[in-house]
Amino acid sequence: MASFSIQNDKKNEKLLNILSIAIPVAVALLIGVRQKIDLGAWTKTLPHVIGMLNTTTSITLILGFIFIKNKNIAGHRKMMGLSFVQGSLFLILYILYHVSNPSTPYGGEGVLRPIYYFFLLSHIILSIGVVWFVLRAMYYALSNQIEAHKKIVKWTFPLWLYVSVTGVIVYLMIAPYYQ
Repeated sequence: MASFSIQNDKKNEKLLNILSIAIPVAVALLIGVRQKIDLGAWTKTLPHVIGMLNTTTSITLILGFIFIKNKNIAGHRKMMGLSFVQGSLFLILYILYHVSNPSTPYGGEGVLRPIYYFFLLSHIILSIGVVWFVLRAMYYALSNQIEAHKKIVKWTFPLWLYVSVTGVIVYLMIAPYYQ
């Protein structure tokens, strides 16, 4: 199987830094648009697809971790590539949902309410920061900077896994309130 690689240079690193800022800012701006765009009724199903993507991303991240611990580099690359694709698809669908539908308020009460907001807030804050780590980890892997890759994934993996798992938890907690 042919391997995809990119060149290690300062231009690519600068581009990564720009994207790491531009992606969360663009998402925030697009979500913040008050006038919703009518993209059709199909967008009502997107939260369920997004919840499934968070679930499968969590699984492929764990499988990628297991593969690398067992020195299965090919399996690790496939799982991490799949995780990256799923994360990218998640981002696109998340934006499509939020530009076309109003936010769904959480209807839970009692002790579940602060638990929900803890998971939601930590998920949102860490999802902003994890973009830099994921892009950097992928860049190091694809540019064959394996030592730098190993150093950054010590932070990237737990952050990314936390964001994915809390995305599933938040989805499960708010799913009953989708219309």
